[in-house]
Amino acid sequence: MDAADAKISFKDPVCGMTVTEKSPHVFKYKDKPVYFCSAGCRTKFVAEPSKYLVDASQALPATKVANPNPSEILATGTIYTCPMHPEVRQEHAGACPKCGMALEPEMPNLDEGESPELVDFKRRFIWTLPLTLTVTLLAMLGHRLQWFQMGTQSWIELILSLPIVLWAGWPFFVRGFQSIVNRSPNMWTLIGLGTAAAFIYSVVATVFPDVFPASFIAMGRVAVYFEAAAVIISLTLLGQILELKARSQTSAAIKSLLGLSPKTARRINADGVEEDVALTHVHVGDLLRIRPGEKVPVDGIVIEGQSAVDESMLTGEPMPVTKGVGDNLIGATMNTNGALIMRSQKVGSQTVLASIVQMVMQAQRSKAPMQRMADQVAGYFVVTVVAIALMTFVVWGLFGPEPSWVFGLINAVAVLIIACPCALGMATPMSIMVATGKAASQGVLFRDAAAIENFRKVDVLIVDKTGTLTEGKPRFNQALAASGFSEDEVLRLAASLDQGSEHPLADAIVKAAREKGLILDKVDNFESSTGIGVRGSVNGKQLALGNTALMDQINVQIGLLKVQADELRATGASVVYLSVEGLVAGLLSISDPVKESTIEALSTLKTLGMRVIMATGDGLLTAKSVADQLGIEEFYGEVKPADKLALVDKLQHEGHVVAMAGDGINDAPALAKADVGVAMGTGTDVAMNSAQVTLVKGDLRGIAQARAISEQTIANMKQNLGFAFIYNALGVPLAAGVLYPFTGWLLSPMIAALAMSLSSVSVITNALRLKRSQG
Repeated sequence: MDAADAKISFKDPVCGMTVTEKSPHVFKYKDKPVYFCSAGCRTKFVAEPSKYLVDASQALPATKVANPNPSEILATGTIYTCPMHPEVRQEHAGACPKCGMALEPEMPNLDEGESPELVDFKRRFIWTLPLTLTVTLLAMLGHRLQWFQMGTQSWIELILSLPIVLWAGWPFFVRGFQSIVNRSPNMWTLIGLGTAAAFIYSVVATVFPDVFPASFIAMGRVAVYFEAAAVIISLTLLGQILELKARSQTSAAIKSLLGLSPKTARRINADGVEEDVALTHVHVGDLLRIRPGEKVPVDGIVIEGQSAVDESMLTGEPMPVTKGVGDNLIGATMNTNGALIMRSQKVGSQTVLASIVQMVMQAQRSKAPMQRMADQVAGYFVVTVVAIALMTFVVWGLFGPEPSWVFGLINAVAVLIIACPCALGMATPMSIMVATGKAASQGVLFRDAAAIENFRKVDVLIVDKTGTLTEGKPRFNQALAASGFSEDEVLRLAASLDQGSEHPLADAIVKAAREKGLILDKVDNFESSTGIGVRGSVNGKQLALGNTALMDQINVQIGLLKVQADELRATGASVVYLSVEGLVAGLLSISDPVKESTIEALSTLKTLGMRVIMATGDGLLTAKSVADQLGIEEFYGEVKPADKLALVDKLQHEGHVVAMAGDGINDAPALAKADVGVAMGTGTDVAMNSAQVTLVKGDLRGIAQARAISEQTIANMKQNLGFAFIYNALGVPLAAGVLYPFTGWLLSPMIAALAMSLSSVSVITNALRLKRSQG
């Protein structure tokens, strides 16, 4: 196909979708056409072009692409990062300049196959493995078979080793060189030095054998170690292949989350016509139909229909939740048996699923305090190993048996190869990546690694009441009428007045009146007094609805209703008074029910040894009632945001590790100050942004789950670090020949290479055990 006939593509500047010149939605901006995927995107762009174009003079938001390759489009803008050094970020694949580890995509892709590095290493390993085996067999059996003169055999081994060392091992030498240039010694520094030393020595011994003293001659030739260099490279390649395959499993949690989202949505257009559109074409305010068995495409609200929705994939709650008109829907959850029509409210990166993915990614890329210590140790470790290798070479050369310098060289190479700072460096990142994925599948989102490490130390938990211990959804209980009024009349008048209020208590009153079928009247001159109540005119009568402070302000005598009000407050209910034309007409009781899971959660937390404190902005009577109901011995009422912050600070100064659980804006300062802030996923964005942990379902039982995961993860980290330290503490002296005078044991560089590769794989395998652990 000619280039002229190639299909031309553009990028919709509003939603980022790829569109063509055939799109009917086009707008001429500065005399050049801009194409859109839908009328909605076009309308948004026309209203505010500068918002969607980085440079307002741009007419074409994207470069033309002739028949773009889907994989290329997918890769555009991909950020690659290092699992061990998350601060390393770049727009192309490669190796980490600090540790040499292969960089991974920050956001895994569902369609991606094996990593390019895994494919490359497999090819290098498979093509050179026969050469490695041949060189090894020649080195071990050549002098017995006597196929060639020993000098000729050295040349044959050199020729066979060249592609192994210079092609298969080239990536290792590049990484080793980069580690020196970047002054960041790592595993590749040691492998590069060890392999290069063995190979260069052997080349010189083959090409210029006369420069060596007679003590270097063994079995008719100057001793060469091409097989050591070849086997080290082949075993290192094999270790990298196993490691890359194991590491790919750590991103399984992100991939499973990404896989929850449907690819399309059924949109109801303004003319009533329905069409299936790509999820990226769905915008805020669109009407979407969800049929039985389909996934909810984005976050939104039900405007028609009723159904049971399975939210277990995001919240961990096994029972489907009944959804009706006015209820919120979470994208990627499953509609089971009914048909729904929803209005989209959050799309793209604003959805609950997207925020979960972002939080899991952020936690996986963060460093635990334990890891920072390991990083510092690993930096000094490499320099120490190089010093030990030099010392081994010199000591063996001066004091070892003949050929002493040959023994010195081989043992020094073994020291360099067996030492594995990589196992030390991966000890905690692998555990963190697996643990955050596991927690996310249970509805617990850790923002960073420090939260995982600190959660197990928490001994005091401060909990907010509304929305944390209780449902956060007030329900109307009853109306009590004064003389001359009926209970229904009190409710009807209060609801009529409250139609103009956005307060949750008002919503409960209005909803109760409508459920009873009461006819509400229009309210005039509506006025809201923050924190005390509302006033207005209904059918020409002056009404006021609020707390005692409002009644005192307008000089309304409560009288005998005060006794009844106090009795209701003692049960945990909130009470508001209604006055008509300056006289008290009655009172209304509204309560916020305790969550069904709260009692079980508090019991579990107390069993774990946590001291639970309730701090709420509600009155003392209400706070005491809820505390007594839940068995909470320590509670504070009428607490302001600054008071919660001061309470956290006070407990921290007493030496406690404090967790704060809350869901509101008023909890944000305390959530940020606490050692571990726990936000309810059912609460405000401000609270979730201030906390290090989010419980998607808003269920306090998630705190016990988070603590269990924290304990398991730290235990796993310690196992990995302990293994890495023990491995090196035993391996390095053995390779240096410390036991030779007593046992005659020496460690071949080939065995050292195998042990080094398996050490990294064992650390990753141990981390993956967390997926199967209970918690």
